Amino acid sequence: MAEILYDKVPSLDLADFTGNDPEKKKKFVAALGEAYNNIGFVAIRNHYLSDGLSAELYDAIKKFFSLQDSVKQKYEIPGLAGQRGYIGKGKEHAKGRNTGDLKEFYHVGQTVVGDDPIKKEYPDNVWPDELPEFKTIALEVYNNWSEQVCKCFVLLLCI
Repeated sequence: MAEILYDKVPSLDLADFTGNDPEKKKKFVAALGEAYNNIGFVAIRNHYLSDGLSAELYDAIKKFFSLQDSVKQKYEIPGLAGQRGYIGKGKEHAKGRNTGDLKEFYHVGQTVVGDDPIKKEYPDNVWPDELPEFKTIALEVYNNWSEQVCKCFVLLLCI
């Protein structure tokens, strides 16, 4: 696959996937795969997130990233290699570069319950004690979003 240099973030309409037009669904899945393979992310519009839910999520995120670095670093778990919890500035770098990125982020992922054999592949999420609402809203958004997006990825893997 040839690398594509994007001058903007690809933007897709989830309604093309959830609607009844098989051709639009097929194009959505192909465009999603192309975006992830070439740039690593995509903007999605017409998703289920309401303005209220988005505001709650952003409020919790802003509160976390406003905490002192020493507090945030309690949730950076070296053994997880950035798969869960806080990842501080300078930990990641752009492809082909040695200089650390000036970004920080918080990784929330799939929760595997019970004794499912895949549990060892998915570490438990890490939640800040200082902001219990962070866990509540992050899981609500993640679980609802992943339900829709997983369907897209299943089709993408079948291409």
